[in-house]
Amino acid sequence: MRKSLSKTGKWAMLPVIFALAWPTMLEQAMSTAVQYVDAAMVGRLGAAATAAVGVTTTINWMIGSTVSALGVGFLSFIARAYGADDRQRAARTSGQAVLAALLSGLVFTALPLALFRKVPVWMQADPAIQDTAAWYFFILYTPMLPRAAGIIFGTALRAAGDTKTPMRVGILMNAINVTLNYLLIYPTHRVWGLTVPGAGLGVIGAAIASAVSYAVGGIGITVALWRHPVISPKGQKLRPDWEILKPCLRVALPSTLQRFGTSFGYVAFAAMINALGTVSLAAHSIANTVESAFYIPGYGMMTAAATLAGNALGAKDKARMRDLAQMLLILEVGMMAVSGALLFAFAPAMMGLFTADAAVTALGAAVLRMVAVSEPFYGVAIILEGMLQGVGDTVTPFVFNILGMWGVRILGTFLCTRLMGLGLTAAWGCMIAHNMLLFLLLSLHYRRGKWNPLQR
Repeated sequence: MRKSLSKTGKWAMLPVIFALAWPTMLEQAMSTAVQYVDAAMVGRLGAAATAAVGVTTTINWMIGSTVSALGVGFLSFIARAYGADDRQRAARTSGQAVLAALLSGLVFTALPLALFRKVPVWMQADPAIQDTAAWYFFILYTPMLPRAAGIIFGTALRAAGDTKTPMRVGILMNAINVTLNYLLIYPTHRVWGLTVPGAGLGVIGAAIASAVSYAVGGIGITVALWRHPVISPKGQKLRPDWEILKPCLRVALPSTLQRFGTSFGYVAFAAMINALGTVSLAAHSIANTVESAFYIPGYGMMTAAATLAGNALGAKDKARMRDLAQMLLILEVGMMAVSGALLFAFAPAMMGLFTADAAVTALGAAVLRMVAVSEPFYGVAIILEGMLQGVGDTVTPFVFNILGMWGVRILGTFLCTRLMGLGLTAAWGCMIAHNMLLFLLLSLHYRRGKWNPLQR
């Protein structure tokens, strides 16, 4: 493989890139489809139900992304060991990932369950929806241990080049979630002359469906990791292996701080939007759901970028590293340009799928069209961050993301909404400015060549 790539150039990487990227894209597409279904099902209950679910969304992102960031350290290390054909080190790293999953799963079960009633209050939710939002949040975090295992072990499998197993488990999770949503959210009703049983639990039913699907997914990914022929942690001792753990944590810690810091920024951002009222909150929540579908090409390619960059570094292949970066950027810009154009064209129709409220639809469509223009630029930032993760540089993305989140998005939104009295469109304008800053900073870093350890 290494010889053929050196001879035939970067275009020979296309099959390898897409072999890694397409299962992740499909997995994310299915996950996004389920988010769409969830939002549509809950949206049928009214704007208050949508707001009750949306009020804790950013907290969910903060916890989920913090756990994901722990997996980045293991991704980098496993990818390099795999590229260097060091199977023993890859398996030892997988064993340490088990410790990370246990610790993070227990911590992020205990904290949300202890604080579930306070979270909606902190998020400045309307008092009328605080109780429903609190119980939704509580139920969602009861299966956090298997959920953490699913996130971290899924990252380990992708680092070893297996993106199909997480995809298959993701499809199963989605099928369970949609089925249980239908049975638990609505009361018993008739469809085409048939009686369909239903629990009529509303928002609480949606939470139970999600919790069950998370539990099943975590168990499925755990079984798959244990059966993996190379990186199975079977036989590894369940105790810290500092030779492996220290370099993993050096990569994971900045990534964790970045995810936590930016996600906490999302919480502050959402709290300011929540204070704008139910219409703005519903439009923001639905627009976020709609927008997530159009990031699928970006984040699918990000997985391929991180894995292949780590493999190239482990193999010490300078030509492959250079060609990989060029090829990924070309592909990413093209796909995100198409994605942005589609989002701009169909924004009103997409909003209309989730709400019949004309004010929510109009406001959501306006902010979606704003962000659509920035999609190709943000795609570049996504790929470059993935490459940096793959080679173990998580400090640079940490600095850039924290600067953009707090110096541009949060400060700008505070000035616009609290001091100047502007609304949701101004807040999303600050979000776009944050994304553009990431594009500029990461592009300059890439042009200088300092991102590539093989060129230092």
